[in-house]
Order: sequence, then C-alpha cells, then structure tokens
Amino acid sequence: MQMKEIMSQTINTSVDIGGVRLANPVMTASGTFGYGMEFDEVLNLNRLGGLVMKGLSLYPSKGNPPPRIVETSCGMLNAIGLENVGIDRFITEKLPALKPFDTKIFINIYGKTVQEYAAIAERAEGVAGIHGIEVNISCPNVSAGGLAFGVDPVAAAEVVTAVRARTSLPVMVKLSPNVTDITEIARSVEGAGADSISLINTLTGMGIDIHTKKPLLANVVGGLSGPAVKPVAIRMVYQVAKAVKIPVVGMGGIMTAEDALEFLIAGASAVQVGTANFVNPDAAEKVADGIDAFLREKGISDVNDLIGSVQV
Repeated sequence: MQMKEIMSQTINTSVDIGGVRLANPVMTASGTFGYGMEFDEVLNLNRLGGLVMKGLSLYPSKGNPPPRIVETSCGMLNAIGLENVGIDRFITEKLPALKPFDTKIFINIYGKTVQEYAAIAERAEGVAGIHGIEVNISCPNVSAGGLAFGVDPVAAAEVVTAVRARTSLPVMVKLSPNVTDITEIARSVEGAGADSISLINTLTGMGIDIHTKKPLLANVVGGLSGPAVKPVAIRMVYQVAKAVKIPVVGMGGIMTAEDALEFLIAGASAVQVGTANFVNPDAAEKVADGIDAFLREKGISDVNDLIGSVQV
C-alpha cells in the first residue's frame, strides 16, 4: 500500500483489553484523573479509549493526613491513602455523569481483606456504565500482618479468584513493582482468572526535609511515579507480556506519545497516563493524537501491528 493511501485512510486504533473494546489504546491511570468529570472542561473525554476511576473501597475513606504529595526531580511521591467516596456513592453520585460518554469506564477497587474486594465487585455487577474492574492488589492484607496482596502470588490469586466469582465484568489486575519477580505474580493472577493485567503501580519511595530532618510525607513513605520510573516500567511490561497470554496495559512515567509508543512496542496492548495529568491536564488526549500521527507517519494502518514489535 502506498504511503499516500495510508495518510488518507482511516487508521485502526481500536484494541481489545480482556473483552473490553477500546476505541484507542490510551487510558487514564487510577488516582490521577479523579472520577473523570473533573477533566471534562480541559479535554475531550470521548477522545480517550478508557477512564480508570480513582480507587474505590467498600465504604468512604478519608485517606492519609497531609502533606501527602511531594514533587521530586523526575516525578512525584504520593501517599494519598486512597481517599474516595466508596463504591455505593460512586454508583449513585459520580457514575451517572459519565454515562453519556463513549469512553469505556473501569472502576479501580481495593480492600484490606479478600472479602472486601469480593463485596465491592459484587456491588458493581450489573451496573450500567461500568465496563470493567481494575483490581489494585498493592494494598495491605490485614490478616497477614499488613503484607501487600500484590507481593505474594498466593494472596494475589486469592483476591482475583474471589473477585472473579462475584462478577461477570472483565477483570484487570494492577501489579506492584515492589517484588523480586513480577512475572511470578502475573502468571498467578492470570491463572486465577484475570482477563488482563496492568502495570506498574508506584515504586515505594521516601523524601526527607534536611532542615527539619522529618519525612516530607506525613505517611513517611509513599509511591514514586513519573518519568523516573519509566525504564523500570517498560522492562517489567516487556517481561510480563512475554510471560502471560492475556493483554497487558502499561503505565509508568508516560508523558508523551513517544513514551506510550515505547510501551506498545514492548508488548502493552494499551497504556495508562497518570502523573502527566497533574502537569498537563490534557496530556492523555495529546498522547492519543500523537499515536495517531505516528501511525500515519510510519504508514501503519493498524495499531495492533505495533504491539509487541520490539526487536531483541
């Protein structure tokens, strides 16, 4: 096919993420885009493939005390503590405003016990306007002394099994990078019934005020995100994409379309834009536009041809 024909024809940007068809591979990352409508005046929500809501718990949560966000030289540390309105209020108060949009809506859920995860998934079952569930397993398991579900393949599988039993919605599992072998966790959740996997969640970090000698975050430690984590994220996406058969969604330091394209070439079927939303509220839309432009420039008629095309 001649280049002129590629430039003038419609490019296929749609991708399938575990049974959810996205118009393009650009999503927003949980915790960085509120409940979606906060950004309605600064970008076209319909231009994005999917929106991932901020983490939802079984009951409303106030999160951690401030200070809980600190800018770093190449990103940010946060210890928000998953402040949210709870699954019930989300369904009644937040979701209705999103229903007119074509963009696919994923709720992100978390719990302190396996039973809490299952209960939230059950509340979402059959609710119009929710297209998928992203399960955050980077949360402390209170029955295991606070060890995060996401660092133990057995505990991670237990959460996914419980969620899978309570919902027919597509289940995406968000992996923690704070492990020795992320492919072990990925295989475990795939075996437990995950339809797709997203990664990476934040790396654990800390900052100190040299004058007061106190931690910069009230919670002492927090999650590091932004450009500093991108090389780690790409490496892990590459490894996981080779280790599992289900779709992988990549995130971690995506600021531009070029960043997103690296993840797609590494093996991600879609990407999530996170910290960039704090810097440029329309970042996700610009990433989507940039991917389109790149496909046309390179004469690629289907974005799926780019996925996993890395030459090693």
